[in-house]
Amino acid sequence: MEQAEKKEPSLEEVLEELDQIIHKMQNREATLEDSFALYEQGIQKLKVCSQKIDLVEKKMLLLTPQGGLEPFGELEP
Repeated sequence: MEQAEKKEPSLEEVLEELDQIIHKMQNREATLEDSFALYEQGIQKLKVCSQKIDLVEKKMLLLTPQGGLEPFGELEP
């Protein structure tokens, strides 16, 4: 039940975590095993970011020339 109550991190928080992972990987003292583990964590964070961005894109609306709203990506040029 704790996981259900746990708040999902924002896109900004996930990007900050990803930035921390990158800095750790750039540390030349990290072992090869640590680097692989960090790489896997980074890939998971990127997937979360991609899902969050996709969700926002689907929710975006564009103002049409007639003053109406249409979903993002459905307007013809």
